[in-house]
Amino acid sequence: MTDPNVYGCMAQFDSAETLRGAALQLRHAGYTRLEAYSPFAVEGLAEALGPTRSRLPLLVLLGGLVGGVGTLALQYYSAVIDYPIDVGGRPAASWPAFIPAALEMTILCAVLAGVVGMLLGNGLPRLYHPVFNVPRFAQASRDGFFLVIRADDPHYDSDHARQALIDLAPLSVDEVPA
Repeated sequence: MTDPNVYGCMAQFDSAETLRGAALQLRHAGYTRLEAYSPFAVEGLAEALGPTRSRLPLLVLLGGLVGGVGTLALQYYSAVIDYPIDVGGRPAASWPAFIPAALEMTILCAVLAGVVGMLLGNGLPRLYHPVFNVPRFAQASRDGFFLVIRADDPHYDSDHARQALIDLAPLSVDEVPA
């Protein structure tokens, strides 16, 4: 059982290469919930941190389906059930006329669902994060390279995580309060 007052254990490294190497070693040691912070994008770091599951494709699909089917249903209801008009002997349910609006709404709703899902998935807008409690984390935007083992990791044990980070020869190791 992890302490609810602890977010994880953080280590600071001196370069992007050592950060990437440390992330790889911790992944091979069995840690799966790792976070890395650096002042610039580090090539290969995302692969070193490991894959993450995303529900974004499903959310985009559902958004598109809701938009398209909803638009078709609205057009069908208005043209056939609520206010049918006979125009030149055409059928009331003229599906070819319904397709352009349904296509546009499918795309619009899929994109909106994707943007909202991306913002929520990234945890934005976030004005507070537990790593802000560590004083030296302010260097992350200038010249600091940080790696965090989160306390909700299945292999997390406070003492073992701290020792695993110390074994990687970081500049410093800190416990991150929640």
